[in-house]
Amino acid sequence: MGDPKKQRKKFETPRFRWRKDILQEELKLIGQYGLRNKHELWRHKTMLSKTRGIARSLIGKTPEERVKMENELLTRLKKLGILTETAVLDNVLDLSIEDLLERRLQTIVFRKGLARTAFQSRQLITHGHVTVGNRRVTVPSYTVSKEEEPNVIYSPQSMLTNETHPLRQALSIVAKEPEIRPPPRGRRGGRRR
Repeated sequence: MGDPKKQRKKFETPRFRWRKDILQEELKLIGQYGLRNKHELWRHKTMLSKTRGIARSLIGKTPEERVKMENELLTRLKKLGILTETAVLDNVLDLSIEDLLERRLQTIVFRKGLARTAFQSRQLITHGHVTVGNRRVTVPSYTVSKEEEPNVIYSPQSMLTNETHPLRQALSIVAKEPEIRPPPRGRRGGRRR
């Protein structure tokens, strides 16, 4: 059983964790989705691995045995928005880690334009500025279902609901700017005259 105060590890580490290609892929995903560390990424990879393992075991069963379990698995993934409504069991095997990371609250807050960066969306969530429906969620890795996605907004108690808040002003300016911006010129990296 173990000590109730000490939680079990919820992830499995990669088999070859020091390979250059794996390190570069992990760093790219961490930066793109604003993850805190590799443990968060490994936890989502473990979830994906277990889901695929269930799908593979269902493919090997007889049609009578697999009907109920297949419907449960597909319904859960469709409800979370990971799969489309017309998906079948083979589509579960085609899932990638990006499909799971796109359903995180942190990513959805960033994609909806409530924050400038993925890292800023993480900060807004942990500080309690974001609600899902009627409840405040302070966990950036919370998986948002399709039904809850339109209800992701700023918290009514937050100062960010005010349109004149500096963050909201900056977001409206960023939305109006063109996508391509020249690199900033600072003390270093610029031309000397």
